[in-house]
Amino acid sequence: MRLRRSPTVDRAQTTELAVAAERNRIAREMHDIVAHSLSVIVIQADGGRLAAATDPEAAQRALVTIAETGRAALADTRRILGLLRSTDQADRAPVPETSSVDELVATVRAAGLDVAHVQTGSPRHLPPAVGTAVHRIAQESLTNVLKHAGTGVRAVVSEVWHDSGFRLVVTNTPGASTPKGSASPGHGIVGMRERAELFGGTLTAGPADNGGFCVRADLPYPDDDQWESDE
Repeated sequence: MRLRRSPTVDRAQTTELAVAAERNRIAREMHDIVAHSLSVIVIQADGGRLAAATDPEAAQRALVTIAETGRAALADTRRILGLLRSTDQADRAPVPETSSVDELVATVRAAGLDVAHVQTGSPRHLPPAVGTAVHRIAQESLTNVLKHAGTGVRAVVSEVWHDSGFRLVVTNTPGASTPKGSASPGHGIVGMRERAELFGGTLTAGPADNGGFCVRADLPYPDDDQWESDE
């Protein structure tokens, strides 16, 4: 005699899996927000402290960047914590999009990193969740450069739109010196890989030919052609 699964049990398990997936998504978002923002704030605080005696204007710019980064992180944190209290699915829509990568690069550049943003191919409109994944992968990659690559580093963020998929590449040159704690990158790469795989993509991370580091994420276009060209 075969035992039938209770519909109530099936619903409970489905709900449990959905809750676990949402919890993991929120945890990834909080990691990205906190790790990136605190890295920028610490670097700016150290630079401002050193510049205070000899370059008051540079110190002032550092304070402005700290304030702006802190306010943005606070707003993002409130939004994420709001998800824990909200039952409205509309409130769960991710905020960052691919177009915000340019703003991200500008923020990291203001933090003192020499970074360029390059786009090739014909851009397409990304679904919100995919846009968030691309933004967070770029954010985590640049945060790791700030934290682990050392001084005198140059980074490049490349967005490549192929006929069959989208590629994000973040590379950096080797630094002249390495900050303390740089040998332990934590769970950032694992989280980036999970984000890419969630949409059928892949992510590789490792030493670059120039002696620096390279992160590459490849995301396929959906078969139903739901990604529309911006042109």
